[in-house]
Amino acid sequence: MTRSYSVKISFLSMLLPLLILPFSCADLKSQKKAHKFTNALIEETSPYLLQHAHNPVDWRPWGQEALDEAKKSNKLILVSIGYSSCHWCHVMEKETFENEETAKMMNENFINIKVDREERPDVDQVYMTALQLLKGSGGWPLNVITLPNGKPIYGGTYHTNKQWKEVLAKVNKLYQEDPKKANEYADRLAAGIQEVNLIQPLTDFEVLNTETVINSVVKWKSNWDLELGGDKLTQKFMLPNNVNFLLDYAILSGDEPSKEHVKKTLDKMAMGGVYDQIGGGFYRYSTDKYWKVPHFEKMLYDNAQLLSLYSKAYTVFKSPLYREVVEETIAFLEREMKNTEGGYYAALDADSEGEEGKFYVWKEEELQLALGEDYELFSKYFNVQKKNVWEHGNYVLYNSISDIEFGEENKVASTDLEKLKQKWSDLLLEVRAKRVRPNTDDKILTSWNALLINGFVDAYKAFGNKEYLERAEGVYDFIVAKSYKNKELFHSYKKNSKRIDGFLDDYAFLTNASLNLYGVTMNTKYLEMANTLNNVVLSTFKDEASGMFVYNRSNELISKIIKTNDGVIPSPNAVMAKNLFELGHIYYNVGYVKKSKTMLATVTPLLIENAYSYSNWNSLLLNNAYSYFEIAIVGKNAENKLIELGKYHLPNVLVVASTLESKMSLFEGRYVEEDTYIYVCQDSACKLPVTTVKEAVEQLDNF
Repeated sequence: MTRSYSVKISFLSMLLPLLILPFSCADLKSQKKAHKFTNALIEETSPYLLQHAHNPVDWRPWGQEALDEAKKSNKLILVSIGYSSCHWCHVMEKETFENEETAKMMNENFINIKVDREERPDVDQVYMTALQLLKGSGGWPLNVITLPNGKPIYGGTYHTNKQWKEVLAKVNKLYQEDPKKANEYADRLAAGIQEVNLIQPLTDFEVLNTETVINSVVKWKSNWDLELGGDKLTQKFMLPNNVNFLLDYAILSGDEPSKEHVKKTLDKMAMGGVYDQIGGGFYRYSTDKYWKVPHFEKMLYDNAQLLSLYSKAYTVFKSPLYREVVEETIAFLEREMKNTEGGYYAALDADSEGEEGKFYVWKEEELQLALGEDYELFSKYFNVQKKNVWEHGNYVLYNSISDIEFGEENKVASTDLEKLKQKWSDLLLEVRAKRVRPNTDDKILTSWNALLINGFVDAYKAFGNKEYLERAEGVYDFIVAKSYKNKELFHSYKKNSKRIDGFLDDYAFLTNASLNLYGVTMNTKYLEMANTLNNVVLSTFKDEASGMFVYNRSNELISKIIKTNDGVIPSPNAVMAKNLFELGHIYYNVGYVKKSKTMLATVTPLLIENAYSYSNWNSLLLNNAYSYFEIAIVGKNAENKLIELGKYHLPNVLVVASTLESKMSLFEGRYVEEDTYIYVCQDSACKLPVTTVKEAVEQLDNF
């Protein structure tokens, strides 16, 4: 179990309190002009690093050269971490890192390193852990001062220029005048970081039962916002992992209140301002509890996972709204996030022309001019009323009631409303296209694109649109062509960029995506890739002491990283445990299944106490606690039956199919040339084969 670690800080009273501010996102502007200063970041390709390439600060990229220089010169290291769409990162750059007096102070006393957290999530995680030990929370920009050996002695987020200079002076003074004290403190903090990543493996499989699942959900329920969806928070993030787990849990357990909460959450997110009602796609989070006013940054990982979630939810609720969300989000991704070579970009900034949301919000007169006689009905539908004005006379568009209710109240037929909505969207997208666009972070991250493969696969299963499957396969082909070589993955791709070795989430997520592609295509090349990547993880990422997998394979950081909790992005260890579980069932490999169960049992105490942060593990717990089935479809008509079966929501079922004779465990001896049979199995025991999907689903219900 992960243990908490408390660090006593004897000299923190000398330093200014950390100022943790909520971070929004700003656009990164590049201007073609002569620059007074240019530093080593000019050789990088990260949009975030390039933004700092003309600061007077002598920034270096993270690397051994800068670390070695710190040791040689015996200087403190200043590590400043952010990302391209981080608003407060850009504010601090303008106020502080462009200030020549401050830069002089930094250059004389520190080795200054800039890090794009999306390029080096391992560096970010180590130093974010330090900040969280110090303050219990964190954010970006993440500014850490370390000894020449990389051990941190100070951590903070945004500072004003005045505050920053005071911090620099006090920390440097401490290091110069009392290096022993600074080293002792840094050693304690580094030990705390290492302690967080110490995990004791557990093998009590008896806890993997329905009672454990139910208890974890019961503890969580008190935090649910039953009126507005999501959890009781003043700001709300879309957390697809959490809602996906609750959907599966509600179906398997028959918990109707949980099912109602899932639908409430899905509806409120889709109808709120947190969803781009005109262009499709979700923003990063809502700044209020009503899902009305978003932080306007758009991230690939959010939209990828929400594609999966709304597609799966459609198979349960059959809501036209969910189909609409999927179709519009895919259209947005194709229009605004797709690289010409086939991958998808990391993010769109929130700001344009220096204002957050300017690209997306509307003034009343703009809408009246664009919509003409439709404006009155439009304003009712999207809540354009004086009481709802946001900032500077702008409106964020959102719905308050369903289309059915709106149609009844305003005497508009559903087909007419659908046509009107499409007309409004087309008109306003045309207007929006003339505005200054937010900047794009054009890194193509392997892990995030793997999540998108799953999004397209789940959309294909739910709606049967082959274009969605073609898109999934296209992303896979892009990753293999650009970020895979000699059975090794690279973390990101950008033309002419430096290549960073893949992290655990790159391998775990692409393994999972490959398994999902195999499940819908029957193409064994995807299964072979899943096996290859899985073997790399087992051989090179394993951590014998914990039974888990480390985040990266190098030893350059002050601590290994073992990430078990979910954020908005899934825990890579949870995804690996799921991969092992599925591969174990495909091949009847009891070793893989046991490894998966050991990992799950290890985190179960945490899962019970905090289901909110361990939803992917809880999804795996469902597979272990409730009946788990394998369905094998074998025969010439397997593809059609596979497509038909995909329209059902089957949370505890592994589905594989083959149109050919196969020696694989689930297919061997089951191929009959003239017919197609469906086998429903559990723990290697199978029902008599049937020929229709309806019969197979009935067998699941009555196994």
